[in-house]
Amino acid sequence: MIKQGDKIPHVTLKVMEKGQMKDLGTDQLFSGKKVVLFAVPGAFTPTCSAKHLPGFIEKADEIRARGVDTIACVSVNDAFVMDAWGRDRGAGDKVLMLADGNGDLARALGLDFDGSGIGFGLRSQRYALVAEDGVVRTLAVEKPMNFEVSSAEAILKQL
Repeated sequence: MIKQGDKIPHVTLKVMEKGQMKDLGTDQLFSGKKVVLFAVPGAFTPTCSAKHLPGFIEKADEIRARGVDTIACVSVNDAFVMDAWGRDRGAGDKVLMLADGNGDLARALGLDFDGSGIGFGLRSQRYALVAEDGVVRTLAVEKPMNFEVSSAEAILKQL
């Protein structure tokens, strides 16, 4: 599992821009920037939709005021689902919605899990990290079925 001080590995994610799916490499996302990245097990799932994403949308201005260039949400979902979920929750330009459709980033970070027992297949654990120029400065990984250390409020305390 990735840890504080490690470099974010290069992986290509997907984003939607003006109705078109585009590639976005982690090198491009993190290079020369301070980024808060948080991961959820799935778009439109209860805790993710009611608490995790809304918290970062609500606290986006406070987080950016602490020198953060980008706030991004990633999930093992496709770009169309992430785009629809972001629109549904009002993410706008506050939170960049990233699709890790094949779970490449989750696996590369060592933060994947097998959710096939509940019909989810490969998923990402719930976590949040702060990276500067692609190097992890803080990492908060939730215990299964918990939502405490990766919230927007918890990350604000880390900034």
